[in-house]
Amino acid sequence: MKATPFLMFQGRCEEAINFYVNTIPGSEIEQLTRYGDEHDEMAGKVFTSLIRIAGQTVMANDSPPVHQFTFTPSFSFWIDCTESDQVAHLAEVLSVDGKKMMPADNYGFSESFAFVEDRFGISWQLCYKLSPERPEV
Repeated sequence: MKATPFLMFQGRCEEAINFYVNTIPGSEIEQLTRYGDEHDEMAGKVFTSLIRIAGQTVMANDSPPVHQFTFTPSFSFWIDCTESDQVAHLAEVLSVDGKKMMPADNYGFSESFAFVEDRFGISWQLCYKLSPERPEV
């Protein structure tokens, strides 16, 4: 058995995964299949995809039915940044047309941290040099 995070979009999957691959270092699309022409309104949309975001395997797709729910900040991607400047840069890029829940700053538990939501509703926690008082995850 294996657990893999799964992101279900409603028509913007390819736009989102291309954005992540172009924004987050160490990211790539490993596999992508599309709905065929027999799926009228879904034709050409993402049936399944397998991507790596900063080394983490993630599945994503476009869901045919429109749901009454979307993403929530209680699920987020945690990115350990290798430089303090990465936190501020990624926070700026990821939050365009989204929101900054915690702008890049020193909040005491790390040298630099930001918590943002992107334009697709996905939340990101960006961290540089986590405080040694925090237990390892």
